[in-house]
Amino acid sequence: MTLRIMMSLFIAASLGVVGACSAEHHAEETPKPQAETAPQAQPPAGPSATGTVVETMNAGNYTYVRVDTGKEEIWAAATRFDVAVGDAVVVPLEMPMQDFYSESLDRTFPVVYFTSRILREGETASSAMPAGHPPVTGETIPAHDLSTPASEPVEPAEGGVTVGQIWSETAKLADTSIAVRGRVVKFNGGILGTNWIHLQDGTGSAADGTHDLTVTTLGTASVGDVITATGTLVTDQDFGAGYTYAVLLKDAEVVID
Repeated sequence: MTLRIMMSLFIAASLGVVGACSAEHHAEETPKPQAETAPQAQPPAGPSATGTVVETMNAGNYTYVRVDTGKEEIWAAATRFDVAVGDAVVVPLEMPMQDFYSESLDRTFPVVYFTSRILREGETASSAMPAGHPPVTGETIPAHDLSTPASEPVEPAEGGVTVGQIWSETAKLADTSIAVRGRVVKFNGGILGTNWIHLQDGTGSAADGTHDLTVTTLGTASVGDVITATGTLVTDQDFGAGYTYAVLLKDAEVVID
C-alpha cells in the first residue's frame, strides 16, 4: 500500500511544508483512510486550543480526549498521559486526521488531532517530564523554529551532498542514492511505520525553505544529534490535504556521529 493511500496528513507545522510518538501501535491500527501519528514534548508554537476535558479514553499507546473549548468540541490524541474529565488542557492543533478509524476503539472520528503533547493549562514541557527523562519512543521533539537555520554549520559527509545542494541540484539528484550529514532539528516517530526527521546543515536559505530536508527512516535519532542519512531522493510527493514535499530523502539509513 502506498503512502498516498495510507495517509492524508499533516505533517504542516513540522515540515515547514507540512511530520510519530506511538499512539496505538501501527500494527494495531489500520487507518481508514489515515494512520495514527505522534506527539511532541512542548507546548505548541503554532495554533492551539484551550478547554476542558469532557471525555477521555486510552487505546494502545495513546490517550484520546474530547475537549470543550467553549466554542466547539474537538478530539485530540497524544502518547498516553494521565488526564481526567474536568482537567483544563492546551491542545496544539497539529496533524488533523479526517475520518480516522480506530480499530481498538471501533470508532470513526470525523477529525482528531494527533498532536505534540497535550498539557494541562499552566504546565510546561519541563514540568510535564522529570528532569533528564529520555524522550518517549517516537516522541516529536521540536528543537526550534524550522523557518530559521540550525545554529551551527555541519561538515558534509565524505562523498555526500549538502542540504543546499539537494535543493539546488534536485533534477540531477532525483531518484539517486545520496548521503547527507546534518543536525536533527525535529523528529516525528511512528507515522505510517516510519520515522520522519528534519535535517539541517547550515546550507540553503531559510527564506525559501531550502535550508531544511525531510528524511524518512526506520532509524531513530534525537534532536541535536548530528547524523549521516543515506537514502533515495524523491520529488513531488503529494499525500493529499495540501501536504506535499518537493524533495524527500526516503527510506534512509541513519548513522549518528
